[in-house]
Amino acid sequence: MAAEIVNPRSDSNTDQDGGAEPLDSFDPAFALHRGGKMAVQATVPVRDKDDLSLAYTPGVARVCTAIAEQPELVNDYTWKSSVVAVVTDGTAVLGLGDIGPQASLPVMEGKAILFKQFGGVDAVPIALDCTGVDEIVETVVRLAPSFGGVNLEDISAPRCFEIERRLQEALDIPVFHDDQHGTAVVTLAALRNAARLSRREIGQLRAVISGAGAAGVAIAKMLIEAGIGDVAVTDRKGVVSAEREDLTPVKRELAGFTNKAGITGSLEDALAGADVFIGVSGGTVPEEAVASMAKGAFVFAMANPNPEVHPDVAHKYAAVVATGRSDFPNQINNVLAFPGIFAGALQVRATRITEGMKIAAAEALAAVVGDDLAADYVIPSPFDERVAPAVTAAVAAAARAEGVARR
Repeated sequence: MAAEIVNPRSDSNTDQDGGAEPLDSFDPAFALHRGGKMAVQATVPVRDKDDLSLAYTPGVARVCTAIAEQPELVNDYTWKSSVVAVVTDGTAVLGLGDIGPQASLPVMEGKAILFKQFGGVDAVPIALDCTGVDEIVETVVRLAPSFGGVNLEDISAPRCFEIERRLQEALDIPVFHDDQHGTAVVTLAALRNAARLSRREIGQLRAVISGAGAAGVAIAKMLIEAGIGDVAVTDRKGVVSAEREDLTPVKRELAGFTNKAGITGSLEDALAGADVFIGVSGGTVPEEAVASMAKGAFVFAMANPNPEVHPDVAHKYAAVVATGRSDFPNQINNVLAFPGIFAGALQVRATRITEGMKIAAAEALAAVVGDDLAADYVIPSPFDERVAPAVTAAVAAAARAEGVARR
């Protein structure tokens, strides 16, 4: 089992150089991370020679021969079908940016233990010392025989789009870029419940997304798939629209299916009369722009640690406010999505994760709130034990319905 939440950290109270007082003597984060946050644990006993002969030679040879003759047996007689590779190149790590593969490892370990804690899924952190699209794709393809799924993590845009697309084409296991799709699933779930609270349909809403990176693009696509009335996406230069001549290929595609209203200009221009603000970019939205939104608007300001609109400001004008922070109500947290999505996909040995599976995850997540729906409770807590089972079941059912399940 690759992601048991065990920390066999050293009891040593000196740093590696034997010099100054170690950082963990005064910072609990360093104390928790000493020795790493994960360990490998056997799932079978090796107590005597009989156990050894079954777990290793000669017994293991019979299993290897059977898999060589029937390759699909690898899913039954190894860990492959129940373990995910968490892959990064360290170029877009949390809010830290391009800090490199080694510095990304604490985050990847953290992701792996979240897979285990919240979805019962084993995961292995893999930090790659390469950033080229071809190199990353080739490396992951070569690693893939050991895993039942690949979670791409903290890879900068726009490379992340091509990397995910090419891996999905090359592999017959789920490949999922959580920065894109996990964020989109949880955002859609919260938006569905905010709309239900205000007795509106999603089709009646006009949304504005601040940020045209990985999360912004994925959220826009998912909202369109879910039937949003209209959505405009903005970047540093304003609304992403077909009239602009400075668009990347990804943004040009984005302009083709968003902004039906034909809005041009700045983020502030787009927010006038809008029903929903979704922030995945950082920066600060002027209070005057928030005040210009439609009555009963929703503000989802998800930048960490500083939301684009502080909740104190947002509450002056919005009916529902959500952030990416755990110290405010309605946290839009990817951990609500990715453990259950992978658990469901692995359960049925899905070949990929479809749009239908992601929509099903969002609907299941929204449904957990049920009759307890309130302005400060449109999305459940990551610690709500109903979340992962609900998402897992919905994703597995959707995979079967869409013909991508192998069992």
